[in-house]
Amino acid sequence: MKTVIQSLLACAAVLLCSGTMAQEAQIRKNIAERLPLIKAVDEVSKTAIPGIYELRINGSEIFYTDAQANYLIEGNIIDVRAKRNLTEERIAKLTAVKFDNLPFKDAFTVVRGNGKRRMAVFEDPNCGYCKHFERDLQKVDNVTVYMFLYPILGADSGEKSKAIWCAKDQAKAWQDWMVRDQPPVAATAACDTSALSRNVDLGRNHKITGTPTLIFIDGARVPGAVDAKQVEKMLTDAKG
Repeated sequence: MKTVIQSLLACAAVLLCSGTMAQEAQIRKNIAERLPLIKAVDEVSKTAIPGIYELRINGSEIFYTDAQANYLIEGNIIDVRAKRNLTEERIAKLTAVKFDNLPFKDAFTVVRGNGKRRMAVFEDPNCGYCKHFERDLQKVDNVTVYMFLYPILGADSGEKSKAIWCAKDQAKAWQDWMVRDQPPVAATAACDTSALSRNVDLGRNHKITGTPTLIFIDGARVPGAVDAKQVEKMLTDAKG
């Protein structure tokens, strides 16, 4: 009897899997025919809503559709009972950055106190929110900040980033500008600034669309100019 039940369960699993694969294939086919601008669908998966499927494209862009791909839905799925934005959680997972995999050679460090705690920040030198953030960050001690210059606000952002990156003391040049409003001095000697282009590519690949963006050692990612108390809390939580 046990063997019969096991066989029936195995058959049911195969049929379910086969049905799921067929449904996915149908959605992919219809999307390709009806929306040729979408070159490829990375993944099709069921959502918590019956009959609604998630479409993942371009690595981490999320859309939704019905079982026949007759409709395309753009927006967030929010679990109102649990008060969770499921779409944001999914995107955060897809774009998560493993801290130790960051290309630290393309950053410079600002060290305070014993520097034992670590965090990374993506900032544009022309970002007003970044200046507010940097000034408040002065209150946080015993931390090493890996500063990734992320010039995305225009040509002048690129020029200031080059001057800071090529400075003899990068951390001082950065702090002088962001905290004390002393403009960086344009580099006179030859300097390799290819790290700045790599930072922009890295940020785009991980959907970093605004500055500042903070990344902690546990992979937690925080957009926006959070205050020193919040930074302290995130540093503490990241240590576990």
